[in-house]
Amino acid sequence: MKKLLFILSVIILGVFSTSKADEGMWLPLFIDRLNYVDMEEMGLQLTAEEIYSINNSSLKDAIIIFGGGCTGEIVSPEGLIFTNHHCGYGAIQSHSTIEHDYLSDGFWAMDKNEELPNENLSARFLVRIEDVSEQVLKMLNDEMTEEERSVQVREVSKKIADDAVVDTHYDSYVRSFFAGNEYYLFIYEVFQDVRLVGAPPSSIGKFGADTDNWMWPRHTCDFSVFRIYTNKDGNPAEYSKDNVPLKSKYYLPISIDGFERGDFAMIMGYPGGTDRYLSSWGVKLAIDESNMTIVNIRDKKLKIMREFMDVNDAVRIQYASKYSRTSNYWKYFIGQTKGLKRLKVYAKKQAEEAEFENWVNQNSKNKAKYGDALKLRQEGVEDTKTVNLAQIYLKEGIARGSEILMYSRRFSNLNKLLSSKNKDKAAIDGEIEKLRAGVEKHFEDYYQPIDKKLLAEMLQMFYKNVPKNQQPEILAEIYDSKGGFNGYANMVFAKSIFASSERVNKFLDNPKAKKIDKDPATIIVNDFMQRVPELRSVVDSADAKQAKGERLYIAGLREMNPDKKYYPDANFTMRLSYGQILDYYPADAIHYDYSTTLKGVMEKEDPANWEFVVPEKLKELYAKKDYGRYGQDGEMVVAFLSNNDITGGNSGSPVMNGRGELIGIAFDGNWEAMSGDIAFEPELQRTISVDIRYVLFIIDKFAGAKNIIDELTIIQRQSKDKTISEIK
Repeated sequence: MKKLLFILSVIILGVFSTSKADEGMWLPLFIDRLNYVDMEEMGLQLTAEEIYSINNSSLKDAIIIFGGGCTGEIVSPEGLIFTNHHCGYGAIQSHSTIEHDYLSDGFWAMDKNEELPNENLSARFLVRIEDVSEQVLKMLNDEMTEEERSVQVREVSKKIADDAVVDTHYDSYVRSFFAGNEYYLFIYEVFQDVRLVGAPPSSIGKFGADTDNWMWPRHTCDFSVFRIYTNKDGNPAEYSKDNVPLKSKYYLPISIDGFERGDFAMIMGYPGGTDRYLSSWGVKLAIDESNMTIVNIRDKKLKIMREFMDVNDAVRIQYASKYSRTSNYWKYFIGQTKGLKRLKVYAKKQAEEAEFENWVNQNSKNKAKYGDALKLRQEGVEDTKTVNLAQIYLKEGIARGSEILMYSRRFSNLNKLLSSKNKDKAAIDGEIEKLRAGVEKHFEDYYQPIDKKLLAEMLQMFYKNVPKNQQPEILAEIYDSKGGFNGYANMVFAKSIFASSERVNKFLDNPKAKKIDKDPATIIVNDFMQRVPELRSVVDSADAKQAKGERLYIAGLREMNPDKKYYPDANFTMRLSYGQILDYYPADAIHYDYSTTLKGVMEKEDPANWEFVVPEKLKELYAKKDYGRYGQDGEMVVAFLSNNDITGGNSGSPVMNGRGELIGIAFDGNWEAMSGDIAFEPELQRTISVDIRYVLFIIDKFAGAKNIIDELTIIQRQSKDKTISEIK
């Protein structure tokens, strides 16, 4: 989960059946038609209209896209947001210094005046969804090439989206579903003033860190608190001290009743991406090459960062967010590969494709329409394989490797302006101003020794692992040189104008095109970029084959199984999943219960390991069993499991009971089901969530931020049906 993507018995490539009510990421637009009866039987007590409505406030109005890749939920009348700690990590880190180390110590605004603004952080509300499939598909035909089809889809989609929000302040776009068989319009209201309200110390919000990531039992209180601000008219606005808290259209009440095994659980959020329809050839490529290549590159990057972070607190703060982003999917791809192998997903995909091929060959009509589907998919993967390693290393090792390379690319436009025969002074001055404004931001979380070592190691890995005919010639020259890759990296950082803020600013005082052209960082990154068109042509052709093959395959599947309910792959649009609070058996003779308690935090404590340090105050509260109204039978429940179907992007999603009350915040998937983005495994796949009672306990008893507690609507019942208290 966390940043892009990922979690798997007999898979049916995204097929939903009523016996697997826990599988599926469903569009809320269709829950009344596709899901409501099943949900009601499992324990839902809301109407479909109370979940998704465009005419009245509903649950959807409390669910937001938080930032660029997470989910959040509104929990108060004044725009208060709960999301994950790892989703707010970048914002927390941006405000942290040696003097005010909010990563280590936590942060709590005791009144609204103390809440901290965050540059480029937004909250996006869904206004409505519309099915525009007919409008798009009528502009397409079978004679089009995939490139022609893509161009037409983009043009039609843009017009639909633009027309839908004309004369409004809304944002909109059209998304493809079922590989281009359906299209839907999404309209959003976007708020730009989002402020940090509270975050626990990392020893609580990131407890277990990399060791426990994707694992159960889990004891992480993965949450942070933000607030949306608007102008005085209630409309979106850039940050201003005159802005006021959002007047929430809908916010989630919070239940502290707890739950039992088998209780209904519902999640709404923005899953980023799944590949449930991936072909057997695609699975094999992932297992044999792609996944572990990414793992090996990221493993090297993590070790380099950690080497410097462990001995320098300032560097630890600077690179905390970068390290976290890199490590999350490093471990994910390890787990996914193991899951794909252990669950024999490749063989299952082959069996499904054989069944499809048999159906296609039953009559000439099927054969004419879908006969090329599998062939196109196979050829597409085989073509991709010819440049796969080069593509991965370019992305992971160069574009996401040493920062000096991509930073030098930001000066390409200035270089063009300076090189022009007819120089446009106003344009040049504007570009200089833009670049100068970004200097401080780039270098504030930058440590040259890390970047220098990254450059040397990434170049060396590229040289050793990518086919020589797909490498820039300069790599062989560096390899044969006296200093090798380390010597070359030393030279780049000694001479490049992009190696420090001082050099960049000095260059911008009197910029020359030749200075950029002759810069060693520019030279090597341009050598890499010159290989891109050749690789891109292969990839584009391969992608076109796979796109057409997948579109035909999915259309054929749905025609082959007309009585089955299918859900589309996740694509960072609002989805709903539902299931139950459940334990599981990960392996023979092993049973995992469905919840953990604070006792487990104390059992894992290791003062010598930063991942498992426990704050003294938390230990004191535990020793006294001082849990307030948030405890249960003398225990403090920390986290729980449900069989909801989620993936990356769902981080921060609300877990709700049958009444639509918040009972937890989803933050992870489990290790045994890491192949779930490709194949759902109902007996193993679990969502890991922090219990909302533990969140409230940390805010109230640990932090003493009662101002936050007082904003919430907290519900406690004597029984399933009778309300004892409702505290606002």
